[in-house]
Amino acid sequence: MKEGTLAHFALRAGVAFAFLYPPINALADPYAWIGYFPVFVKGYVPDITLLYVFGVVEVILALWILSGWRIFWPSLAAGGMLLGIVAFNLPNFQVLFRDISIAAMSFALAMVSWSDEKRFRTAGQVGTQV
Repeated sequence: MKEGTLAHFALRAGVAFAFLYPPINALADPYAWIGYFPVFVKGYVPDITLLYVFGVVEVILALWILSGWRIFWPSLAAGGMLLGIVAFNLPNFQVLFRDISIAAMSFALAMVSWSDEKRFRTAGQVGTQV
């Protein structure tokens, strides 16, 4: 699947939406989202600050993935974040089960882009070999 295909864009758009909706909705209803943070990350900064900082990270990941530019690492991070959210909120699995599907989409993007990353690195090294 090439980066320019409609299927690749659909995967990127789906993952990006999953990372753009929470921070946007958190502006209107932050307390609906704060409960998903594990207890061990709370208390260092005010909960609202933690939520907004995490929201900025989500927006950056979403826009990077949506751009299609070298998305291996942000896709891998997105999948890991989603699995972490599920793992630390197992009592809410009835709500979060969809995150596993989105994580799979993220990991699929990472796998597809891995060959592009390797090709990019190899192309940069070709000129330096003697």
